[in-house]
Amino acid sequence: MLELLICSMLTILPDYLFRRYRQGRRIGHEITLYSVWFELRWGIVTCLMLTVTVITIIFYNHPTTSNVTAYFRTIPVVPEVNGRVAEVFVQFGDDVEAGDKIFRLDSTRQVAALDTARRKLDEVDASMAMARADALTADGQVQQARGAAEQASDELRTKLELRQRNADIVAQREIERLQKSSDSAEGTLAAAQAMRQSAETRLTTLIPAQKASAEAAVQQAQVDLDKTVIYAGVKGTLEQFVLQVGDLVTPFRPAGVLIPANEGPRSLQAGFGQIEAKIIKLGMYAEATCISHPLTVIPLFVSRVQDVIAAGQFRNSEVLVDANQSRGPGSILVFLQPLYPDGLDGVMPGSSCVANVYSNNHDAITAPDTSTLRKLYLHGVDALGVVHAAILRIQTLMLPVKLLVFAGH
Repeated sequence: MLELLICSMLTILPDYLFRRYRQGRRIGHEITLYSVWFELRWGIVTCLMLTVTVITIIFYNHPTTSNVTAYFRTIPVVPEVNGRVAEVFVQFGDDVEAGDKIFRLDSTRQVAALDTARRKLDEVDASMAMARADALTADGQVQQARGAAEQASDELRTKLELRQRNADIVAQREIERLQKSSDSAEGTLAAAQAMRQSAETRLTTLIPAQKASAEAAVQQAQVDLDKTVIYAGVKGTLEQFVLQVGDLVTPFRPAGVLIPANEGPRSLQAGFGQIEAKIIKLGMYAEATCISHPLTVIPLFVSRVQDVIAAGQFRNSEVLVDANQSRGPGSILVFLQPLYPDGLDGVMPGSSCVANVYSNNHDAITAPDTSTLRKLYLHGVDALGVVHAAILRIQTLMLPVKLLVFAGH
């Protein structure tokens, strides 16, 4: 409507003033609906064409959208294991600090598993003590077998020396018996040494490995037990938390939602049409008005433009993607930061807003290689941004009336 009024002042109004005051024609006599259309048809058509042109230039070079939201983060309160609630430490709407207990699951099974793991560790410690005793026993057996082997070897060597001096002193059968006794003693010594090596291997390798496994089992059981108590990861407020003792909760069934503290809107996220992809650039100035903070125009600037359109994403599957299944052309996600540190104070997280982004062609206008006609066009484009800013302020004033009176909210 504002564009139509401006364009009519340049086309229809001058023609009417000329015919009314210059030619002396009177309303209701010479000036009727038919005569107005017949005589002002060129002005009316030109006005409509100029209005459409102005609207196109404004909305293309100064994009606007009502799809603006102050998104905020939420954290689902879920356990890592399945179980029934045994104890609840907080209530709906309570403020919690990082590390505070929220609720505890029934831990009977985890406590039993921890006790079993600890008993297994005690068994391994007992096996370690027995292995040390077996090692000492093996050492004694080795010493005993070594002494017997040395004695048998000395006795055989003595008999052989006597036989070399006088063959009739020692019988051949005695030599053979002593040789067998020496070989048997050497075998006993080798067996004792093998037993000692086995005991040392159990003491230094097998049992330490068993103890490490038992300690890991204890730690795992302790971790499983700790998982039955759910803590707050950050400072925040619990919402939709109506958990009661006996309720069944799973990792796929949240018990509530934790809203982090100081999670106010740091920026606004706006969705603009794809046709404005070449217009919206980093650093462009913007303005917005939000429902939760009425009668206020918030100065902003474009801090980031997402370089992909969410409507075109897909996941690999066994089904081919059909372009007809796309739900719409999608929009360009633009992040709008407040121009001043307290710019978004008073805007509630999740609030819906209306935003304008304004083009700035100053660099192109001041460039020496820009033609005069283009400079005039760019000046006009920047000047028309005032019209869009005025429209936003009219929307800001009419928003409470629209919602409270006409919408009946």
